[in-house]
Amino acid sequence: MLWLALHLPLLSLEAFCATLPAGSDERPVALIHEHHVAAANVAALSRGIRPGCTRATALALAADLVLGQADPQRDARAQLDVAQAALACTPSVTVEGTGLVLLEVQASLRYFGGHAALLARLRALLAPLGHRVQIASAPTALGAAVLARWRDDLAEGPHSRDRRMLQALLDTAPVWMLGPAREHWEALQGMGLRQLEDLRRLPRSGLARRFGETLLDDLDRARGERPDPRRWLALPPHFESHLELYTRADTSAQLIHAAAHLMARLVAWAGAQQARVQAWTLVMKHEARHRGEAPETSTLRIELATPSADAAHLLGLLHERLARCELAAPTLEIAMRCHGHELHRGAPASGELFPTRQSESEGFGRLVERLRARLGDEQVLALQPVADHRPERGTRAVPVQQGGRGAAPRLTASRPLWLVPEPQPLPARDDGPLLDGRPLQLLVGPERIESGWWDGALATRDYYVAQQPDGALVWVFRDRLPAAGSHPGGWFLHGRYG
Repeated sequence: MLWLALHLPLLSLEAFCATLPAGSDERPVALIHEHHVAAANVAALSRGIRPGCTRATALALAADLVLGQADPQRDARAQLDVAQAALACTPSVTVEGTGLVLLEVQASLRYFGGHAALLARLRALLAPLGHRVQIASAPTALGAAVLARWRDDLAEGPHSRDRRMLQALLDTAPVWMLGPAREHWEALQGMGLRQLEDLRRLPRSGLARRFGETLLDDLDRARGERPDPRRWLALPPHFESHLELYTRADTSAQLIHAAAHLMARLVAWAGAQQARVQAWTLVMKHEARHRGEAPETSTLRIELATPSADAAHLLGLLHERLARCELAAPTLEIAMRCHGHELHRGAPASGELFPTRQSESEGFGRLVERLRARLGDEQVLALQPVADHRPERGTRAVPVQQGGRGAAPRLTASRPLWLVPEPQPLPARDDGPLLDGRPLQLLVGPERIESGWWDGALATRDYYVAQQPDGALVWVFRDRLPAAGSHPGGWFLHGRYG
């Protein structure tokens, strides 16, 4: 077996910073727990703020300090997002305590092309979530966890695929790396036990009486001398992620920064299922005292013409929609939802050197999505076929969303897409049609249509593809029955070829 441990040393701070408005990266930030600093970013540390100092001391050192309350539930949600992103690499993922995710990847190495390629893939999946991640690998889960927490001085993390090498590394690890040892750190230090090797050399019976069996159990599981069963993470069938904003958002543009974090989580959830997003909903919870007659929440639903797993593309569509949206009231919290049936689990399009019909269709689909996001669903229309042989009634314009993601009517090759609003009468010479005073050459036809007797708009026509002297093609017909103001055999212009 081979385990990867993902250690998130700044999870709490990064989860809180996701709620801050754009442009807050350079400000000092600290989390407070029971009136003391629990974590601080680099800007706060440079001002002399350290974990453990009081709230008053921190504010005295940095008057512009951004203070947040430590929230275990917020941390757990952020850790779960990391675990769901890791599911795209292996189905064997489990969460260990706070800030640690474990993956069993032995069966995935061949699929991803080896250990190095798997690590690169994993880091690429985690990058959009914006967390600092320390990764270590080992033959045991707890051994990988100890290495990931301990050896943060290595950029790529310590990796040991051999059990003996792992045991040698663990012997030099500090004793407080094991969870139970933290509770007895002062006693262990007073006894001169600073490394796990010191702990291992002592009689087990005496250690068990003094510090309990749990300490020895953890040591054995880390070294691979005791089984360590795990319960795998189950992916939820539906996605719903909330983000409480640090300051209220008065305009839709202020929501984009926070929505980017939720979008990264949505794409990670979809990627864990090897799927792409077809539709999702953004929910905005408004401030009560400024709401007035506005509803408590407002929603914004976005549907795609082509399923996508590109976070930048999805966020771009959301930006277009929010730019046209006026908030009903100031927003305090946003949420993003996506149901399982709103995912597309088909194989994604492969990259090709030359464009294919599929890639061109997807490019057109993205154009339609941007037009819908910018202009609105009712302003982007598609032609939908109607069961009627008369060309002017054979199609109808409907919103793309209603028309089946831009469905186009099935037209024969001889029919043009561009029809004139009303058929235009044409003069005739020698029983042939004239256009702009010049004769037309009939190339293809006739295509006979007799339809409409049931609704009083009878059409009895013979259609031809004709060519103008300059080479342009037009679509004309000859009326076989007299119409109002015309006579049998009259010619009409009905369409032009582009």
